[in-house]
Amino acid sequence: MARLTMSRGSSCVLSLLVVMCVGASAARPDPEESLAAANGTCRSRVEPFGYGCEEHMVTTQDGYILSLQRITSGRRGESATGGGGKVPVLLQHGLMMDGMTWLMNSPNESLGYILADNGYDVWIANTRGTVYSLGHTSLSSSDPAYWNWSWDELASNDLSAMLQYAYDQSGQQKVHYVGHSLGTLIALAALSDQQQHVSMLRSAGLLSPIAFLNKVSSPLTLAAADVFLAEALYWLGIDEFDPTGTAVHGLLTDICKLPGVNCYDLMSSFTGDNCCLDNSSVQTFLAHEPQASSTKNMVHLAQMIRRGIIAKYDYGDASDNIKYYGQATPPAYNVSAIPDGFPLFLSSGGRDSLSDVQDVRRLEQALKSHDSDTLTVQYLADYAHADFVLAGNAKERVYGPLMAFFRLQDK
Repeated sequence: MARLTMSRGSSCVLSLLVVMCVGASAARPDPEESLAAANGTCRSRVEPFGYGCEEHMVTTQDGYILSLQRITSGRRGESATGGGGKVPVLLQHGLMMDGMTWLMNSPNESLGYILADNGYDVWIANTRGTVYSLGHTSLSSSDPAYWNWSWDELASNDLSAMLQYAYDQSGQQKVHYVGHSLGTLIALAALSDQQQHVSMLRSAGLLSPIAFLNKVSSPLTLAAADVFLAEALYWLGIDEFDPTGTAVHGLLTDICKLPGVNCYDLMSSFTGDNCCLDNSSVQTFLAHEPQASSTKNMVHLAQMIRRGIIAKYDYGDASDNIKYYGQATPPAYNVSAIPDGFPLFLSSGGRDSLSDVQDVRRLEQALKSHDSDTLTVQYLADYAHADFVLAGNAKERVYGPLMAFFRLQDK
């Protein structure tokens, strides 16, 4: 195992007194407007900086229509082709985020742009339920059935569809994967449960890795799990978990009144004390996040926090679990089953209250059969959860080492 350690650098703490608990709300488009909204990403956020950009749509096996943005060329103008040239990279955002995660800072600071400028064929994912991926072959996002999924389906269906699509469009070149937060859990689950992904992937870079969650130290997250915030919504028949909606706002307000929970600095309450966020990204962040998820997905994550295991969604009744899984308890995901020869890059932070240090160490132990040629572990003592995608210095501290890791796999 190769380990990189970095000490505290310059700090620019950013307090976000915004969004979820204060009830700020942006209008969400109808499903019919989803493609138009996605098309705006290339026009408004990528092409003005001099990058080539394409909009793509892919349909999952269960009918969800997902948006992908492809950055086809860097500012130098060299385009990606399907005939086998540039190496493809698929970027997967985290919970209540979307593909804009990778484009919020300047071109010199955001991973999507940096990869394109370094010669990669960049694919940006937007999972079901986000504003760019509200379409379905037979359901409207206003239908409760549309929201009947958790991260199990993101791993088995969304990732499979987007990875296969990027692989095919790139001339069947193996793809590097980068996930942040929930995007890392999706990859770990898929790699341990569906070995066919390995044949299409060169490596996976996992930023703020989420696997085991029983040591989560975020007061707001723990309080929500303890009082069954998501379950309360679920049994009230609220299938969409919209952080800007009235129902979630009301319950979060109650959570924020509990002892030890400080919602004044909301981002720190959730993610830990981020060291190095860039003020220039704030307006972009507020314009796009937070995105909706399914209430079932939030229930699933709460189950992980309370039980300390990585397992499929628990329907709460032995007969229901038998119906779906053929056994009384949900099957566990065995991350130790990820092939030892599959290259992994793990980057975690000492101040991260969602990807806790102890939980990350437990993940590393589960991957201990990997050797130093296939597992690189980076630890940044002053980084918290959002720093990995929004910090102004992430290019030097995270993305540079990540691309060096990629280059080794590209040889």
